[in-house]
Amino acid sequence: MIRKYKIDQNLCIRLDKYLKIKFSALTQSFIEKNIRKKNILVNNSKKSSKYIIQLNDEIKILNFHKDKYKNKIIFKKNKQIPKKIIENFKSCIIFQNDNFIIFNKWSSIATQGGSKINISVDDIIKFISSDYRLVHRLDKETSGLLIIAKNLKTAKIFGNLFKLGVIEKTYIAFCEGKPKLKESNVNLDIKNKYNKIENTKTLYKVLETNNGISLILYKPLTGKTHQLRIVSKKLGCPIIGDKKYNPFSKFQSEELKLNAFNLKFLYKDKKFEFSSNLTKNISIFMKKNKFKNLNKYNIFKL
Repeated sequence: MIRKYKIDQNLCIRLDKYLKIKFSALTQSFIEKNIRKKNILVNNSKKSSKYIIQLNDEIKILNFHKDKYKNKIIFKKNKQIPKKIIENFKSCIIFQNDNFIIFNKWSSIATQGGSKINISVDDIIKFISSDYRLVHRLDKETSGLLIIAKNLKTAKIFGNLFKLGVIEKTYIAFCEGKPKLKESNVNLDIKNKYNKIENTKTLYKVLETNNGISLILYKPLTGKTHQLRIVSKKLGCPIIGDKKYNPFSKFQSEELKLNAFNLKFLYKDKKFEFSSNLTKNISIFMKKNKFKNLNKYNIFKL
């Protein structure tokens, strides 16, 4: 049995999230399996589970069966967030207005929940207001700037800005070793979790090298999962503290030294620019290895 659904509003959500809302009995593995097997199509084409559905998209389910695809009543408790974590979150807000928040994420907290995640940024903001929405993500171990929309309209605006690639993101990373070139443009094909090849584009510049450690400025022109961590490894200078891509590092006890340092964007014809407050861990590491304060570098000429 084939079932079709026409998207009649701009929901700004992923395909898998939409399917879970439509059919709450479905598991993530079931959804991904049937997307992979082309049982679930968007506009007659195979899409990944993270595809953001658009207005007028047609979702076609080729193996639809009312017993497999069904809704069930879910009694979901609101996750209680300790007062200390709420206070910590609020202290890390570096800017907010009526439409969005710029949050200085600490390392060790996930952006979104999962099976092994206790409390995420998404849990915290939903506890504060059900209207708040994430508009992009950082790895759990990555610290730095995160944009949070205060309403659906703003989430859609930022979603479109990210899709157009007009939000300028700059990261800093402390890497083990140094690349052959001081600065370059890296075009690299990487595999995503579905084993699909995705092209990535990254600009980088080595700001300084001390004690066999390079401070590198990264500007990703694409936004793929683990992009900068994979690029660093490919350049022969994996990021310090990266347990996945630098498992045999001599810096085994260090946290990931990757920080989403700067954001620039145009919102409603107004220019915004923000720089992060470095974590205590990164600041101590810089001082210990004799790196200058970041404002002493010509950091944004890339």
